[in-house]
Amino acid sequence: MIRLYGTPRSRALRVSWLLEELELPWEFHFVDMAKQQNRTPEFLALNPCGKIPVLEDDGLVLTESAAIMLYLAERYGEGRLLPKPGTAASGHHHQWLSFVITELEQPLWTMGKHRFALPEEQRVAAIQATAVWEFNKAAAIAEQWLPDSPFLLGDELTVADILLAHTLNWATIFEQQIPPKLAAYRDRLNLRPAMKKALDKASANLTD
Repeated sequence: MIRLYGTPRSRALRVSWLLEELELPWEFHFVDMAKQQNRTPEFLALNPCGKIPVLEDDGLVLTESAAIMLYLAERYGEGRLLPKPGTAASGHHHQWLSFVITELEQPLWTMGKHRFALPEEQRVAAIQATAVWEFNKAAAIAEQWLPDSPFLLGDELTVADILLAHTLNWATIFEQQIPPKLAAYRDRLNLRPAMKKALDKASANLTD
């Protein structure tokens, strides 16, 4: 049985969403960050960084959400959710993955770290304006790149779509302005049944 450690609306959601798209059996293990359950010896044995998500699958332990997603799609996708390796489509897919993580998500996480994640004495309020500027710059590029097709690479959902949509949801929670084309894309992806199933399943296990 695949086990996912995390909290419902963290980066774990992008993994649980993918698990539902793949129609895999999995269980959710809630990690209460407020109670520092991510700092227990048991959890640190899974991820010494003390961060979520963590995936366990048949003895394999993986951290880093994008790596987990790629692993799941490669192992269980049977040709779905990833383009054929070595193709132009695969190259564009890798480009989107890298861009979302390093350019679009990075300033959002900067906002989060300096609002609540870092110890209070390490937070720098003035950095928020810089992070907003960085996000707006990246969002404008993503808006320019976004194709007119239903998904990033045409008519089929890929890992990159889930990653981008989840990151745009984070931006919405952080009250950032989303360009119109990206906003419509985000709203369309959020209607997928797998996304709701993933969130419902995680939310139902908050006391695990």
